[in-house]
Amino acid sequence: MMYSTRLNSHAYTFPDLRTVLAKASPARSADELAGLAAASEKERAIAQSILADVPLKRFLDEPIIPPERDEVSRLILEQHDAEAFAPVASFTVGEFREWLLADTGDLTTLSPGLTPEMVAATSKIMRNQDLIAAARRCRVTTCFRDTIGLPGRLSTRLQPNHPTDDPRGIAAGILDGLLYGNGDAVIGINPATDNLDNVHRLLGLLDEIRLQHDIPTQSCVLAHVTTTMELIRRGAPVDLVFQSIAGTEAANRSFGIDLAMLREARYMALELSRGTLGDNLMYFETGQGSALSANAHHGVDAQTCEARAYAVARAFSPLLVNTVVGFIGPEYLYDGKQIIRAGLEDHFCGKLLGLPMGCDVCYTNHSEADQNDMDNLLTLLGVAGCTYIMGVPGADDVMLAYQSSSFHDALYLRRVLDLRPAPEFESWLIRMGIFDARNRLSARATGIPLLGNFSALSGELP
Repeated sequence: MMYSTRLNSHAYTFPDLRTVLAKASPARSADELAGLAAASEKERAIAQSILADVPLKRFLDEPIIPPERDEVSRLILEQHDAEAFAPVASFTVGEFREWLLADTGDLTTLSPGLTPEMVAATSKIMRNQDLIAAARRCRVTTCFRDTIGLPGRLSTRLQPNHPTDDPRGIAAGILDGLLYGNGDAVIGINPATDNLDNVHRLLGLLDEIRLQHDIPTQSCVLAHVTTTMELIRRGAPVDLVFQSIAGTEAANRSFGIDLAMLREARYMALELSRGTLGDNLMYFETGQGSALSANAHHGVDAQTCEARAYAVARAFSPLLVNTVVGFIGPEYLYDGKQIIRAGLEDHFCGKLLGLPMGCDVCYTNHSEADQNDMDNLLTLLGVAGCTYIMGVPGADDVMLAYQSSSFHDALYLRRVLDLRPAPEFESWLIRMGIFDARNRLSARATGIPLLGNFSALSGELP
């Protein structure tokens, strides 16, 4: 279907809905690299105007990637709940934006009725403050050993990566993070190698630390899903199943996965029954530009592809979803302004689709960004009700070689916005003398109660 309008006697025409979505996107280097971006701010504004008048129902009638070619498109159509969609079924994209900003009701029941393309389209005509205000209304709660996403809470992933997977270095990072109140979302290691024995050893280390100190959290080694499945067969202590995912079948194939594999992995982990409060046990990471980097975007803009990845995620009731927003590099998000915008878009789209959405507030050292940009995004996401952020020693990941958020950043955000960790984890922090009754770092928090047992686990810990 053609989309067109006239301005000052000049006709502007776009051949299909996919093109309108791409031209309406706020500027980012990924779309420029793909040849999909608007040629000017004028063309972008015209595309946004046209998009605002598109009925939400149109996204059901005109799939941007044909379902006969793509299993993610088929999944999106299968997921759609007509009853949940009914309250907004008569709206255009623009009317839906206005309704989101004017209404104050609970959005939880609406999520199954929305498709990724609907929410991506809506985000493209929103200001940053609109994305924050609407996302703040979306509350998504998940459980495994503690409860993630409750109002007034901010969780963190404790990320103790090490360039050689040295257990002493990892244990030191875990101790450091716990003493700053980090780790209630997950203690998660990106392994330097996906070797089965190495990942098994790291899983054992994490589980022993958790058990010795009775920490109400969950662990994860972020290996490929097939590695995790094999380790489940071998009896490894697997809490969460991790996988990077994307918004097209072809992009997921480039990761070595498909939907059937994820279903099998989730079933295998459920059979372990390791959760004490709930069975949300999948952990997914995404990022704008991943489909483009695999040449698997089908002419769809980066942000819409990213939103489609959230349809994959919600099919598996995850505990955590994380947009690693600035990790891919300046070829996809050029500078701090683009990274901030993308982080707010991803958080809004994920939350509106019913996901427990976190964000790795990050950038690579060759991006036109710095820590002040990340402070801005971190604060905006806190106001928007972000579920969790990363906690990396010194904000500098020495294994992945990128800049993220630190243990101290979580303390800052919790303090200025009066946010607290997950309730079960908060009680543990107080019991261990790490936090005081006012949810502040205790003056007595020296780490002595933990240090001896950590030394026993990790050998000659300095």
